Amino acid sequence: MKALFIGLVLIGLAAGGTVYYKTHFATDPPANFRTVAVKRGDLLSTISATGTLEPEEVVDIGAQVAGIIQRLGADLIADPTGHKSIDWGSEVKEGTELAYIDQALFKAAVDQAQATLDYNEANLLQLQAHLDQAEQEWKRAEALRATKAIADSDYDVDVANYKAGKANVAVGVAAIKQAKASLDQAKINLAYTVIKSPVKGVIVDRRVNVGQTVVSSLSAPSLFLVAQDLRRMQVWASVNEADIGRITPGLPATFTVDAYPGQVFQGKVDSVRLNATMTQNVVTYTVVVTTDNSDRRLLPYLTTNLNFEIERRHSVLIVPNAALRWKPRVPQLAPDLRQAALDSAAQAKSGKGGGPDQSSARSSATDQSPEKSSAAAPPGKSSGHPHNGKSRKEHGEHNRVWVKDGDFVRPIDVQVGATDGVSTEISGEVVKDEMEVVIGEIHKDSGEADTTNPFAPKLFKGK
Repeated sequence: MKALFIGLVLIGLAAGGTVYYKTHFATDPPANFRTVAVKRGDLLSTISATGTLEPEEVVDIGAQVAGIIQRLGADLIADPTGHKSIDWGSEVKEGTELAYIDQALFKAAVDQAQATLDYNEANLLQLQAHLDQAEQEWKRAEALRATKAIADSDYDVDVANYKAGKANVAVGVAAIKQAKASLDQAKINLAYTVIKSPVKGVIVDRRVNVGQTVVSSLSAPSLFLVAQDLRRMQVWASVNEADIGRITPGLPATFTVDAYPGQVFQGKVDSVRLNATMTQNVVTYTVVVTTDNSDRRLLPYLTTNLNFEIERRHSVLIVPNAALRWKPRVPQLAPDLRQAALDSAAQAKSGKGGGPDQSSARSSATDQSPEKSSAAAPPGKSSGHPHNGKSRKEHGEHNRVWVKDGDFVRPIDVQVGATDGVSTEISGEVVKDEMEVVIGEIHKDSGEADTTNPFAPKLFKGK
């Protein structure tokens, strides 16, 4: 029994040693590295967003009185004979009659107000006549009082009648003013039954039909939407809060619409609105981009795909982003770099209570600065690797590309600059044009390329 136990222990130690050797010291079959040359060219850094085309200025025309829509106005620009009614897309001028509300009740209100005014004017004439009579009686009483021919009580009555007559005339004058105001109000309401355009523009939306009842209560109902000038349009784009700091007024922008595939339209940032919106904990800001639409091809409310031109770089060294993402395994490092990578990985793992493994050694190999590479990134600088969680690389960040050294690779430290999402600007003391950098590998046994895409599924490969 004891011999069996000892045998099992020895078998286990042998198996563990074999695994450890294969993991850390055994060399994989040499791989064919996929390389690309560092090229010099132009680079455009952009921020992408989606938006909606909007008219530069839109007027919402409503009704101030209630009633039934009797008929629509005539589109005299499209049809001078007046047979065509105002509709979607009709061009209108300032003062163009768009619709008519039934005027019967409002005409009756005008007639009623006019009758009231006539009555008050006639009543004022009667009151004036009474005042003239009271004034004559008061004057006679004044003359009789000097000769003591009238009693004081009769004199007081004549004075009171005169003063009451003056007051009644004043009341009659006020009643006439009130009646005139009521007549003016009735005439204004009657004029409101004709809906007119306050501006020159194009009917974007008609929201009323003949026979429809318009109810104007606390808020005016919307009948027509008029775009004042469709020769200039705006794009309202939603930009993530992470990118809004790099967008400023005057920044160039390009956009496309599905209505005209393959055609790129130009614009400029007009303003950044401060009323941010939050949707599922994502904060976005509205950026207004103005664009010329003299040919009237762009239509309101088309969906747009925008690119804000953040930075344009000319004649710089650029590499594919895959060159900055690719990381070698420890056996692929030059022999003089492996032990340093393993020691660094072991030290990092020991602090977490675990032993070194190949994945940690591989990660450490990318962070270890070999003697034959250029200077490493200073403390505090992000390497720009995907696992750092950054959405983009800032100018001056340090990263690393790999160059072939026989069957192995060596690192070259570089500084990254602008990126367009596909390629990135790099610079460094030893970086030069046409330098070959590794972007992946092709295993000799399978012939399949491996660019270590972090989003690709890891499939099992049999041996």
